[in-house]
Amino acid sequence: MRIRSLGVIDDAVVELSPGFTAVTGETGAGKTMVVTSLGLLLGGRADPALVRIGAKAAVVEGRITVPDGASAAVRAEEAGAELDEGALLISRTVSAEGRSRAHLGGRSVPVGLLSELADDLVAVHGQTDQQGLLKPARQRGALDRYAGDAVTVPLAKYTAAYRRLRAVTTEVDEITTRARERAQEADLLRFGLDEVAGVEPRAGEDVELAAEAERLGHAEALASAATAAHAALAGNPEDPEGVDATTLVAGAHRALEAVRSHDAALAALAERIGEIGILLGDVAGELAGYADDLDADPLRLAAVEERRAALTQLTRKYGADIDAVLAWAEEGAARLTELEGDDDRLEELTAERDALRGELAGLAQVLTDARQEAASRFAAAVTEELASLAMPHARVTIDITATEVPEGADGVPVDGRLVAYGPTGVDEVELLLAPHPGAPPRPIAKGASGGELSRVMLAVEVVFAGTDPVPTYLFDEVDAGVGGKAAVEIGRRLARLAKSAQVVVVTHLPQVAAFADRQLLVEKTNDGSVTRSGVLVLEGEDRVRELSRMLAGQEDSETARAHAEELLATARGDG
Repeated sequence: MRIRSLGVIDDAVVELSPGFTAVTGETGAGKTMVVTSLGLLLGGRADPALVRIGAKAAVVEGRITVPDGASAAVRAEEAGAELDEGALLISRTVSAEGRSRAHLGGRSVPVGLLSELADDLVAVHGQTDQQGLLKPARQRGALDRYAGDAVTVPLAKYTAAYRRLRAVTTEVDEITTRARERAQEADLLRFGLDEVAGVEPRAGEDVELAAEAERLGHAEALASAATAAHAALAGNPEDPEGVDATTLVAGAHRALEAVRSHDAALAALAERIGEIGILLGDVAGELAGYADDLDADPLRLAAVEERRAALTQLTRKYGADIDAVLAWAEEGAARLTELEGDDDRLEELTAERDALRGELAGLAQVLTDARQEAASRFAAAVTEELASLAMPHARVTIDITATEVPEGADGVPVDGRLVAYGPTGVDEVELLLAPHPGAPPRPIAKGASGGELSRVMLAVEVVFAGTDPVPTYLFDEVDAGVGGKAAVEIGRRLARLAKSAQVVVVTHLPQVAAFADRQLLVEKTNDGSVTRSGVLVLEGEDRVRELSRMLAGQEDSETARAHAEELLATARGDG
């Protein structure tokens, strides 16, 4: 992370390595700004009071490696962010006036998106910021992973049955709530189909009748034109002196035929005139037949118009033409069959729904039993951890409950009760803490002070190590109010947690810092600010000197140096 103009920090870079990193420094040096900076990167509240006096804005930039296929990476890419070699670049700016801006992967994003990603990236445990396992949904998910196959196998079956039940229930509700609408739709379809069936239209019939009506309406004009054309082509028997086209063409053909042997060109023309004569004869014959066959019966015209009117009634209601009407009738018949089958379908779906609820009830009971068994083991393990973390009388339990719903409501029967259910079962899982004998168990967020809560969460994270998918843990004040052997145990457990995740701890205890794989020192300059050179990686003699200062307040105390070296040797021996 790079931090600029935030609190006492002027401009500093904090490089966090894999494993266990301890952040140390004198009181007021700015150690907690590391926690504050990370909180801003994860969508925390922007407080303008954090901006360094005299600066226009505080800026925190971070590069967070994201596991391949992690939901955080998918969500970021959906928002338009680009990953840089498997890492997300996050930037948060807070102005002195209180305005806040966020950037993710080079793209400006709402601050709320950073909060969404936080759950999958970092678990923060401190005096004021509590995330991760304090959320009941995360607690249930972590408990399921802790339980292993005893939960994951039946949960997969439960989830599949739950999804099918949701689909069946939705279809039942649709059929039931729309019963009246569907009945009305069926009645309208029956009426329309009966009307179409009564007329019995043929495909293309409306086009054929329109053409016939046009002919019948102009029968006299058509007959007169055909007769006149026939007379012009073939002659009129009542006018023997008249000249017709057939006679003239025949005369021309005879004239050429007489001399065709003398000239090939005239022979070709004679053949073409002969073809014309044949064509004229054919057309004249067809005209004669057309005139003879033309029906000028007014009764036929009336029948055609009556049929057209019946077809028009259909096209006004069911389609642009008769072909469209017939297509509507085919679709309507299929839809009517579907609607008329609703009663049978509803009966089938209701039976399937009842069977699925019974199946879910059985699987939910299996899940509850497995979770309760895992919860008992988990609670005992966390309570044992707390005994070594200066909380010898604290007791952690997991409360697994189900919400009862009234008869007739949507629920599944479990242990003789009708209870609410969801995609993960019927169980509501919550971690409870009784900090001392006689104290009632309360949710862990309410049952402990800030320092105690960090230790409780450390114990929880250690027990859950490897089952919770968050890749980074940050603890602030995890060692508040403890020292001596308890502090050593805290350091030992943080080192154990760091074997499966990245762990960052802000601490003032040398017993904790000694177990770190890497130690960072935050120190101020003479003007009271932390600059880029003010965050140092301590190694060798420098680390011994800092641990000596933390032990005795004196860097050069021989006794403190010996103790510091002993602490480091103990930590290395554990490793």
